[in-house]
Amino acid sequence: MSSVSDWEAASNPVKENRAGNIGKAVDRYEGPLKVTGTAPYAYEVEPPSPPAYGVMVSAPIARGRITAVDTAAAETSPGVQLVWTYRNAPAQGPRPERYDFFTPSPRPALESDQVHFFGQQVAIVVADTLENAQAGAALVNLTFEDDAKSVIFHDHYDEGVQPPGEQDVEIGDFASGFDAAPVKIDDVWRTPLQNHCQMEPCATTAWWDGDHLTVHTSVQMVRFAQNSLAETLMMPHKSVRLLTRYVGGGFGGKGSFYEDLVLASLAARELGRPVKVAFSRQQMMHGTVHRPATEVRVRLGATPDGKLTAMSLMTTTHCDRRGNFTEHASNFARSLYAAPNRLTGHRLVRLDLPVASAMRAPGEASGTLSLEVAMDELAEKLGMDPVELRVINEPEVDPETGKPFSIRQLVRCMREGAQMFGWDNRKPIPGQVRDGRWLVGMGMAAAIRGNFLLPAKASFTVDAEGVITVKQGMTDIGTGTYTVLAQIAAETLGVPLRDVRVEIGDSELPPAPGSGGQFGAATAGSAALDAGMNLRKAIAEIAVNDPASPLNGGDPADVTFQDGVIAIANRSERLSELIRRNRPEGLTANGEIHPAADSSKWSQHTYGAHYVEVGVDTVTGEVRTRRMLGVFAAGRILNWKTARSQLTGGMIWGVGSALTEGNAVDARYGSLINQDLAGYLVPVQADIGEVEAIMLDEVDDKANPMGIKGVGELGISGAGAAVANAIYNACGVRVRDYPITPDKILAALV
Repeated sequence: MSSVSDWEAASNPVKENRAGNIGKAVDRYEGPLKVTGTAPYAYEVEPPSPPAYGVMVSAPIARGRITAVDTAAAETSPGVQLVWTYRNAPAQGPRPERYDFFTPSPRPALESDQVHFFGQQVAIVVADTLENAQAGAALVNLTFEDDAKSVIFHDHYDEGVQPPGEQDVEIGDFASGFDAAPVKIDDVWRTPLQNHCQMEPCATTAWWDGDHLTVHTSVQMVRFAQNSLAETLMMPHKSVRLLTRYVGGGFGGKGSFYEDLVLASLAARELGRPVKVAFSRQQMMHGTVHRPATEVRVRLGATPDGKLTAMSLMTTTHCDRRGNFTEHASNFARSLYAAPNRLTGHRLVRLDLPVASAMRAPGEASGTLSLEVAMDELAEKLGMDPVELRVINEPEVDPETGKPFSIRQLVRCMREGAQMFGWDNRKPIPGQVRDGRWLVGMGMAAAIRGNFLLPAKASFTVDAEGVITVKQGMTDIGTGTYTVLAQIAAETLGVPLRDVRVEIGDSELPPAPGSGGQFGAATAGSAALDAGMNLRKAIAEIAVNDPASPLNGGDPADVTFQDGVIAIANRSERLSELIRRNRPEGLTANGEIHPAADSSKWSQHTYGAHYVEVGVDTVTGEVRTRRMLGVFAAGRILNWKTARSQLTGGMIWGVGSALTEGNAVDARYGSLINQDLAGYLVPVQADIGEVEAIMLDEVDDKANPMGIKGVGELGISGAGAAVANAIYNACGVRVRDYPITPDKILAALV
């Protein structure tokens, strides 16, 4: 981690947490642009000359090959300028035999006659207008030969093998500990395949200037996409400029990139003009990644006083034939509860389905739907309160590694949440509270999500007007990156927020890892802090060495920055005046962050507790969430408003995971049944009652220089389990096959 000098430690305004911008409910930096429609998303970017438009054609089979190609009608269709299939697509870098969506490597499009999943892009038509491209695409005639396919996960889950490079993790002797336990739980939970359903589809606008390519695209990781695209096109990385300034939702689904980026780039080079390519909503459902289905077996053994003596989560999940992505739905349990005998692991089934990959809180979102319900089942067997069972099994150190926790306030989250929610009013026996035809119940669950810090860089520049410009190759996928970077800059340099400019989402800017894994704010923010502190120090040095400055001759460590003014005691001048006099062209400082050398000595996580009240209609089986409360401990909060939005958004997503969300596979074709937002059901405003997220005061000084962590994925972790537990408390029905739909409830109520 970047070292903080004595000077920086003595004058770090962010660490002091003075009454400034950090932590406040600051409005979004880019909000006015978005609500006025002037923030151009990738497909809306105006290229330097009129663009052509590409429309992709998708495969209608799950596995097989293309046996015949007839594009004559498409090629002569009005306005059509280009038609490509595997037969005439330009040469591209070869795809590795095994790949994952987070390692830069070639991702060729239209690479062969082989079809690996329903919805794979197998042709593209480019025309002068979108309508002509759509008409031309409809005329592409491809003939396919089907091969035998495997598409239904639960028909093949017993074929699961250990993921490459992984081993089960066992502490103690689980089998003996479980056999000897006086009280046991042994159940299986299933979660379905899920789609990301971002509002903005994947899209690209591309053009060339000689041998240099410029692409505006919708991705979460700038440098990864730039490098992979360059390798795909077999050209120098520096000759590709990739921009992704506004992203209309990612959730992990834009952690990689897709054929729109490659084909728009290739077509623009071929035609010598800009090209726009976007996925349709139906193509988004099949042609991009999804969260895989899981089957999780949970075994808990405990003594009559509630102490866990044995705990096991074994997860089977699926991926595509060529990938290795594993939904690590057992991993979170390794750090959650104390138990001397433990066993966790994963099995992977390869199917002829689209690529499986990360979706918001990969692992925790699925895994907590099992363990946190199993803990409630155990509490009922023991005659204990579910909160108290969890508190009794609170570990003093990480239960698997023995490492100390950097900071852990899970019990405080549960205790304060119970008090605020009115948990004492909960009736422990199901079906005791009725409101007309509705049975009402309460449920809770714990939340945990790992904390990560990755390498990143940033630069800060102050100009002659005293305006601070932040530059970083980071992205904002709707999480508030623009805003928190502006807050850090304003706080560090002591200027009003209106005097901060933020430039992100450009591969030519100092590199950052991008948005994902809940590491974005901590990583980008820590690098920004370092750049800001370096600029602050440089300004102070100039001031005390400038004979024309009132601060001349002072100690740089005594220089203060506030409201655009620098001062030592009662001597002051405006920052802009100092810069105008000494650096009229502007002054720039760079910063970076790396994980601290001792970061591996600590077990670092974010925590939370969910409380939910639901109503269950005894006639229809419908479930309504009446109120939800989440209490979270996630380090220093940079922006109360954007953090709360992320947490409540995750909580609402948890409701969807519990009650509505999932996609089934049509075994005949390998296609997903729900192919748009009309069929794929997510919660809407009318589905959600009161929702509140409380963030505890916390500074994790082991995490990074600011003591901040991420919240983007914590909110969904455990939320669905709290809903499931509330349903049981309301009506006495346990459904272990998500989502918990009315038909499943009614079948159990009869």
